[in-house]
Amino acid sequence: MAEIVQRRIEERIPELEQLERVGLFTQKEIRSILKRTTALEYKLRRRDITKDDFIAYIQYEVNVLELITKRRQNLGYFFKREEIEYVIIQRVVNTFRRATSKWQEDIQLWLSHVAFCKKWATQGELSKVFSSMLAVHPDKPALWIMAAKCELEDRNSSESARHLFLRALRFHPNDKKVYQEYFRMELMHAEKLRKQQAELEKAEIDVGEYEFSPEILSGKLAEVVYRDATQKIKGAEFMLSLLQIASIFDFTKELQDSILHELQSLHTDDSVTWDFMAKRELEVTVTPELQTAKGKASDADRKEERCCAVYQEAVKSLNTEAMWTCYINFTSEKYRRKTNVQDLKDKRRQRLLMAMQGAHEASLLPETFYKTWLEASLSSGDEDATTQIAVAATQRFSQSGETWSLALQTLVKLGRAEAGALFQEALAHVNPKESLPLWLQWLRWSEASQGVQETEALFQKGLLLPFPAICATIKEKYLEWSYKTGGYKKARKTFTSLHERRPFTKAFFTTMLQIEKQQDTPKMSNIRDCYERALREFGSSDHDLWLDYIKEERGEHGQPENCGKLHWRAMKALEGEDVERFVTAYALLQTGHI
Repeated sequence: MAEIVQRRIEERIPELEQLERVGLFTQKEIRSILKRTTALEYKLRRRDITKDDFIAYIQYEVNVLELITKRRQNLGYFFKREEIEYVIIQRVVNTFRRATSKWQEDIQLWLSHVAFCKKWATQGELSKVFSSMLAVHPDKPALWIMAAKCELEDRNSSESARHLFLRALRFHPNDKKVYQEYFRMELMHAEKLRKQQAELEKAEIDVGEYEFSPEILSGKLAEVVYRDATQKIKGAEFMLSLLQIASIFDFTKELQDSILHELQSLHTDDSVTWDFMAKRELEVTVTPELQTAKGKASDADRKEERCCAVYQEAVKSLNTEAMWTCYINFTSEKYRRKTNVQDLKDKRRQRLLMAMQGAHEASLLPETFYKTWLEASLSSGDEDATTQIAVAATQRFSQSGETWSLALQTLVKLGRAEAGALFQEALAHVNPKESLPLWLQWLRWSEASQGVQETEALFQKGLLLPFPAICATIKEKYLEWSYKTGGYKKARKTFTSLHERRPFTKAFFTTMLQIEKQQDTPKMSNIRDCYERALREFGSSDHDLWLDYIKEERGEHGQPENCGKLHWRAMKALEGEDVERFVTAYALLQTGHI
C-alpha cells in the first residue's frame, strides 16, 4: 500500500512544482498539500474503505482547484493550465469513477460526478458519465430527461438529445414526463433552426446546398411525438399539458389548433376539458385595453360572464361533482380577488352563489364548500337565505359534526331562534364520541342567550354523558362558569359536588387552585385539599404538580417543614424519566434558580 501511495504522490510533483514556480502557492503551502494528500491517499488504499473517504478526497481536490482559480484571477496569470488544472481534474474524474463503480446504487454520488463535470471537465466526459449512469439506472425517467437536456443545452446536440429520449421511451413507453420533455425538445430544436434561418437571411449569407426543411421548421417532428404520445397515454389532462407546452412557441398555431380540436372531440366527458375551454374565454380580447378602473372592471366582468356561460353549459352535459367543483373553484377564486369596484364585487358574489346553489340542488356540492357559501351569503346581507343554506347543509350532511358546528355558528351569529332546537337535533345525529365541539358551542350559546338555571341544567345534562373525555371537559367549563356567575361560594360548591366524580383533568384542579389563590384570605386547607386530590389522579406522571405543591408550602401561607415530606412522597410516586426531571427541578428550586 505504501508503494502505491508513494507513486501517487510522486505523480503530483510536476504540478506542485509548477504551482510553486509560477507563484500560485508558496513552498510552505506545497508542503501542507503534500501532507494532506498523503493522508487522503492512504485512506483510499485501506481495505475497509468508505464512501466518505472518497468524498473527502474529492472535496479537497475541488477546494484546491477553486483556490487556484481565485489566485490566477488575483495575479492575472492564466498559463500552464494543462500542467496544473487538467491534471487535477483528471485525477478527480478517475476518483469519481472508482466511487461510482463501487457504489453504483448511490444516485447522489452520480449526480455529484455530473455536477463536477459540468463545472470543470469537458463536455465529452459529461456524456460518458451520463452513459455509465443510465446503464446502471435505466429505470429512472428523471435521469434520462436530465441527460437529454444536458445534450441539448450544454453540448448543443439536438440529435444526441433525441437519441436519448427515444432510448428512454423503450424503457418507459408510458411515462408522461418523458413524452412532455421530448415534445418540448423538438419544439426548441425547431425554434433554434428558425432563428438560425432568420439570422442567415438577415445577413444575406448564401448557405449553398444546406437548406432548412420546412417540415422541421414548422414543428412536424414535435407533432409526430404528440401523435405517438396520445396513442399510448390517454386523458385530457395529458393532452392539455402538451398544448400548454406548444403555446409557449409562436410558430405552433396549427399544432395548437389540432390539439384543441382533438381535445374537444375526444374528451367532452372530462371536466378538465370543459374547465380549460371556460378559462380560455379570459384570454379573448373583446375591447381595447381601458385605462380607467371602471373600464377594466367592465371588461373583466364580461370575460368572467362568458366563462360562467361555458361552465353552465358544461354542468348541463356533464353533471358530475368534479365538473361542479371546477365551476365553483373558478367563481370562488374570482370572488376572493380584491377589487375597488363594488359592482364587479357584487356580480362575482352573485355568480358564486348561483354556482353553489346549482351544485347543491344537484346534490353534488362537496361538504368543504358550504363554509364558502355561507360566508358569501352572509356578506350579501340576506339573513333568510343564509339561514336556509345553513339548514340545508345540516340536512345534506346530517352526520358531520363540522357541518353542524358551522351551521350553528352561523345561526348564532345571526341571532336566529332556530339555533336552540338545532343543537338538540345536531347531537341526535352526530356520533356522540365526536360531539364535544357541539356541546361546548351549545354551552356558550346558552350562557349568552339563556338564563342561569337553563345553563346549569345543560351542564348537568352534559355531566351524565357516558363518554369520559367529554364529561371531563364539561366539568372544567362548569367550574369556570360557576365562578363567573356565582363567585367563590358557587365555585366551591360545584367543586365539592364534582371532586369525587371521575374522570378528571388536571385543568379541573388547577382551575380551582387558581380560584382559591385569588381570594383575599386564601384557605391553605382548601389549597392542600385540591393538591392532594390532583396528586391522587396525576401524581405518578406529573412532576410539575409536585413542584407547584412544594412551592406553595414554601410560600407565605404554607408550612416549609412539609416540603421534605412532599419530596419523599414525590420520589416514591413518580415513575421513569419524571423522577429525573423532578430531581433536577427541585435542585434548581433549592438553589433559587426557579
